[in-house]
Amino acid sequence: MKDRSDLSRGGGRQNEERAQSYLKAYKGEVAYQANKPIKTTSQTPGTGGMTQGLDIQAQRQREIGEEKAREASFKPDLEDNIYDIYKN
Repeated sequence: MKDRSDLSRGGGRQNEERAQSYLKAYKGEVAYQANKPIKTTSQTPGTGGMTQGLDIQAQRQREIGEEKAREASFKPDLEDNIYDIYKN
């Protein structure tokens, strides 16, 4: 009983248990870092690697707009005769 009270009072046992707990946690972290999957995708800071994609998308939208304008130029102008009936 005296030995037990000496350990409790001195804090030696508590420090020893804390050290074992830290060691166990450290070993677990090391094992986790060693066995975790390797990242296979590269990342670019800022744009997320979408710089070229944004330029390509903008160019595609310009081409679509030009195509629509070209198609509209081929269509004949239609007169709205529906409003002529109200002029008389």
